[in-house]
Amino acid sequence: MKLEGLRVVDLSWFLPGPYLTTALCDHGAEVIKVEPPGEGDPGRHIKPMDGRTSVFFRNMGRGKKSVVLDLKREPGRAALFRLASEADVLVESFRPGVAARFGIGYDDVSAANPGIVYCSISAFGQDGAYPGRAAHDLALEAMTGVLSLTLGDDGRPAIPGVPVADLVSGLHGLAGVLMALLRRQTTGRGDYIDVSMHEALMASCANVVGTAFTEGRQPDVKNQRTTGGSAFYRVYDTADGRQLVLAGQEMKFIENLLGALGKPEMAPLCEWPGAHQKPVMDFLAETFRQKPLAHWMQWLDTLDICWGPVNTLPEAIADANLAKRGMIVTDEQGRKHFAPVVRFRNEPSKPLYREPLLGEHTDEIIGARHSSGALL
Repeated sequence: MKLEGLRVVDLSWFLPGPYLTTALCDHGAEVIKVEPPGEGDPGRHIKPMDGRTSVFFRNMGRGKKSVVLDLKREPGRAALFRLASEADVLVESFRPGVAARFGIGYDDVSAANPGIVYCSISAFGQDGAYPGRAAHDLALEAMTGVLSLTLGDDGRPAIPGVPVADLVSGLHGLAGVLMALLRRQTTGRGDYIDVSMHEALMASCANVVGTAFTEGRQPDVKNQRTTGGSAFYRVYDTADGRQLVLAGQEMKFIENLLGALGKPEMAPLCEWPGAHQKPVMDFLAETFRQKPLAHWMQWLDTLDICWGPVNTLPEAIADANLAKRGMIVTDEQGRKHFAPVVRFRNEPSKPLYREPLLGEHTDEIIGARHSSGALL
């Protein structure tokens, strides 16, 4: 696998950091997850449970090794420092300044290990305007304006179903780690990576900030091309109370569907977004309400257009394309897992679909106790 021989120390919790380190682990890196004594990573206890841990934790903890260290005590900090001094990558998600107070900040670790690639993921960055302020995904979706673009039919912000700030910051962190490792091959030195979840999500708004950048004005959400102003980028009800979406605004797709429905003359209305598309929206809404989702799925599949059913999660997991590509994996215990998304032809990933018990590898990696018997 691509990353065999790489040692990663993972000091992160919840989603952004673990999402990053799981990707490294799936492709061969040895990822050592450092957890506090007692309950360990809070993700272990986010329900629903699935055997010995939660589904959440096994998705983010698979293949990793668990070491328990008490970083509030000097022996634990010293053990972590030794571990970091021998690692290639360290990922942490403490609030800014905490790692340095523990004596395991980048300056401390890189002095002993110049090759370390050290990635810090925080809500607002290490030197931002909100030092020490905590925030999770929803707060950042609000602050970046993402929620102001995600409106329900009542015009109020709706909570997105996926924590986008968590995921994009994890992916930016992954890209930064891999870039730094590539550069290290030339210079022999690692680097420090400061990932702000706030910035990562803000940068993800690149396609919707047009009027904000040019006029300092909030876009009229319901008349924008991807947030409600296009008949061909919209959710429609079907006769059985289900929904489907149209999601392709290229004229060829528009002409294909409207032609098949006997309304080719409506196509020119869809050349740009806005309220003038309402007649098309009304026509499509009335049309799709006439028959159930199963009928439309069969019929739309005969046309060259962009569309999709609004699946439930169980329906999505059972999708034929995911099955054919082996995206959903079942382990020996009958538990389902997602396969790695990045697929290499020559060196495919070989993920271990097993999460570690709390502290399972402490003895193996550094020893669970000092000679004095004190817990690390």
